[in-house]
Amino acid sequence: MASRPPSPSAEKAEKKTDLKDGDSGRHALNGPETNPVAVQAENASHGEGHKELRTNGKRELMEDECYDKLGFCFPWYRKWTILTVIFAVQMSMNFNTGVYSNAVTGLVEEFNISEQAARVGQMIFLVAYAFGCELWAPWSEEFGRWPIMQLSLFLVNIWQIPCALAPNFGTIVVCRFLGGLSSAGGSVTLGMTADMWEADDQGYAVAYVVLSSVGGSTIGPVFGGFIGQYLSWHWVFWVQLIFGGVTQILHFFLVPETRATILIDREAKRRRKNGEDVWGPDELKTPRLDAKDVLRIWRRPFEMFLREPIVLFLSLLSGFSDALIFIFTESFTLVFEQWNFNTMEIGLTFVAILIGYIIAYLIFLPDVRRQMKIRKTHGNGARLAERRLLLLLFIAPLEPIGLLGFAWTSMGPAYTPWIAPCIFATMIAMANYGIYMATIDYMVAAYGPYSASATGGNGFARDFLAGIASMYATPMYTNIGGERHLQWASTILGCIAFLVMIPLYVFYWKGPEIRRRSKFAQTLEADRQLHAGRRASQLRPNEEPYGASP
Repeated sequence: MASRPPSPSAEKAEKKTDLKDGDSGRHALNGPETNPVAVQAENASHGEGHKELRTNGKRELMEDECYDKLGFCFPWYRKWTILTVIFAVQMSMNFNTGVYSNAVTGLVEEFNISEQAARVGQMIFLVAYAFGCELWAPWSEEFGRWPIMQLSLFLVNIWQIPCALAPNFGTIVVCRFLGGLSSAGGSVTLGMTADMWEADDQGYAVAYVVLSSVGGSTIGPVFGGFIGQYLSWHWVFWVQLIFGGVTQILHFFLVPETRATILIDREAKRRRKNGEDVWGPDELKTPRLDAKDVLRIWRRPFEMFLREPIVLFLSLLSGFSDALIFIFTESFTLVFEQWNFNTMEIGLTFVAILIGYIIAYLIFLPDVRRQMKIRKTHGNGARLAERRLLLLLFIAPLEPIGLLGFAWTSMGPAYTPWIAPCIFATMIAMANYGIYMATIDYMVAAYGPYSASATGGNGFARDFLAGIASMYATPMYTNIGGERHLQWASTILGCIAFLVMIPLYVFYWKGPEIRRRSKFAQTLEADRQLHAGRRASQLRPNEEPYGASP
């Protein structure tokens, strides 16, 4: 019988609280996987001495008995090949959200509708995307990452065809809604990172995938500028189909299944052929699909979003920051037309935002190393959650500063060169990346085994608020402030950004006290003491603070 050889990962498994994700699909009680760190944190581990579980006389093959068959033991080059394909997949899905704005003018002319009506196609995709990410997560736990991602990519790509060939605008709205709902997004792509890296070792991988998440919506306008300049609006959807088709092919051939329970099932079947009487965790589940469990999974992130102040305010901070990018998608056209930029040149100004993301990513890499060193030296001790916000305390102010600077350097060529607002846009992008990266990291440390559900609210807020922003951006920039409407609109956003940022510093200062007063945090602490050696997948519904059985 193959067994896992002694390793540093095995030694630290007994003392860390957020450990590898191995059998969370067994009872389907985990929250949606919006973040790989969160996924692993939501699966506390079996003790090393617990080697088997008997159900109806059948012995379950445990993760520790076939650890070398799981994604954690993939060679480093294979892990990063998989992660790079996932990077492209995430970019393609978010590309669909950003490139649409370049079709608005063509849709107005083709279907004789207003620009505001044409923007419904962008709004409906993003709002549906927010719900789609939550809906896909449980099925990736049940059936595996690979088939669910292939199905999601296939559906997203299929819905591009009727959009490109649409005889009326209603067809586009319906197909954009279905395309957004079909997008698995970070609920699956980020979850795959948790399948391949231990919780304490996956910081670099998480930072890399977060870059793809924020960067995809930015390259949309960059390429969309060329499409708008030289091609018809139909090509906005054909290019999405080409991009999505290429990433689906790459995923089909280069990405294997990574979900631990699926791999254990396969290993159990292989061993039974060789005469060993063992069964995989999903093979022992009765029933395999439980409607109540699925509803519980879907419900928990929304409950936490509404009832936990940390989740609510940090999610709103993250969501507002992401909404700014889509406001910029509209305001850049109004701003840079003052310098007589054409459609292609306006698209290229979004490179400034992409540069900001890359700079922030590079800044966070040393911080990832710092966090790993702290955990190695001090363990998961007091104020670990607050340590994860430390870098953000210095990066977050770039958001209101950038907005105010963008506002008053966008007055036209008589006052400033065109590069000035681009510089401030870069600062805003740095803050946006930092907010997304640090807030999900904070929730992981604050909510431990239930952090995937906590970060589900974060992802939902980002996509939902971005969708709403796509509708009010242009009216806001054209109807506020009279002659200086462009400047006052961004100034208002800068003031709001300042107010939304305040909870960040409160949580850093009073974080431990806030968690002590939280019903969920108190329940979590009791669970940690009671179930220190168990995976969260073994917690029964009546042990969960949120999402109990209806």
